Amino acid sequence: MARYASSRRYAQAVFQIARERGGIDVWLEDARVLSELVEGDQAVVEFLDAPQIPEAKKVETIRQLLGGSVDPLAINLLGLLAARRLTHLMPDILSQFTEMVDRHRGVQWADVTTAVPLDDGRLDEIAASIGGIVGGKASLRTYVEPTIIGGVIVRVGDRVIDGSVRARMRNMEREIVGQMA
Repeated sequence: MARYASSRRYAQAVFQIARERGGIDVWLEDARVLSELVEGDQAVVEFLDAPQIPEAKKVETIRQLLGGSVDPLAINLLGLLAARRLTHLMPDILSQFTEMVDRHRGVQWADVTTAVPLDDGRLDEIAASIGGIVGGKASLRTYVEPTIIGGVIVRVGDRVIDGSVRARMRNMEREIVGQMA
């Protein structure tokens, strides 16, 4: 939970800066580049998080690795994370920031769990249905969980719609037991 909270605070700061400067799309791209750098090479993370390496050396290395491909403020963000040995948070920061941008643009994220992977057509149908429920556009994160047997479980924020076969069977069992009592 602490990792989530830290990531969220950094993402909120980045979002505020991006909004104030009118550069949300630039920050999205820069955050993706930073995240790819961190996720792509564990040696980079180990170097940036090493306490014995001076901060100036870390920032210089970041500049060399990224060249001019990102805004200097984005380099400062990664330098700050490196100074605090939190470089590993960058992918989580990107995820949190992306959700904030989507929410700002009226897009709701939904977690969709099914027993088997769904094709794009079916996912589009589910996204449209969820969009109708939430009153906007829905983007999906999909998960496969064979134990639900069939159907779908959708979570949007704190709302859950459980249309799984497993849930229906539990409900039938409760009804049967309730009638017998």
